[in-house]
Amino acid sequence: MRESEIRRTEIVRLAKSGGLTSVDELSSLFEVTASTIRRDLNHLTERGLLARTYGGAIALDGHHEASIKQRSLEGYDSKRVIAEWAAAQVQPGETVLLDAGTTVGAMGEFLRGASDLTVIAAGLTALEALADADSVHVECIGGTLRHLSQGFVGPLAEASLQRVSFDRAFLGADAVTAEFGICEAGYDQTRLKELMMERAGKVYVLAHSTKLGQKPFHAWAPIPPGTTLVTDAGASREQIEPFEKASIDVVIV
Repeated sequence: MRESEIRRTEIVRLAKSGGLTSVDELSSLFEVTASTIRRDLNHLTERGLLARTYGGAIALDGHHEASIKQRSLEGYDSKRVIAEWAAAQVQPGETVLLDAGTTVGAMGEFLRGASDLTVIAAGLTALEALADADSVHVECIGGTLRHLSQGFVGPLAEASLQRVSFDRAFLGADAVTAEFGICEAGYDQTRLKELMMERAGKVYVLAHSTKLGQKPFHAWAPIPPGTTLVTDAGASREQIEPFEKASIDVVIV
């Protein structure tokens, strides 16, 4: 077996066992250049064995869900740009839903100074950002806390959503495709996202470009035409076209 094949096999094993795998860590471990590791990751991604992330990769067929701490380190600057654009869409007097996750949670920081605004939070990231924002009225959907994603799910969460509606809903995603919609690790998460979309006047899906077109798990929430997908400048034309063909508005920030 060639040295590159041995290295790539080991990279997949490490991604499955440890979750997030960074270029710098792999470069040091295998004593090769970062560009060599990037070629390895591109090769493995093309074969469907890994999904690229900002600065590294995660395993696909291992169905590993990254923790909220791991996610917070991925594409930090791009996520904040996405969050800032999304927060700017919110108008005074509105009621908006902020999903769990790092990108949507970052919106809370940009909404702290808003007035005449009601935020319904579906996870701890948004709650923490707005906990001492006295000018913002904050509600929480409650339910069972998923420690990995720090979001609320389950029957109590679903019941609370059936009793409210929102002007805008901002959703996160583990991955998103034009064909299947929002991908998550669990069916309880995708069911909740379906309810969120049903109750919203306008739906936004906030997703870093590395998540576009990926299929890391088998739980999906279809996204309706007219939804706005907000992503970063790293998105390629090839990634964007399927969404536009599905009548999904795409905003690149």
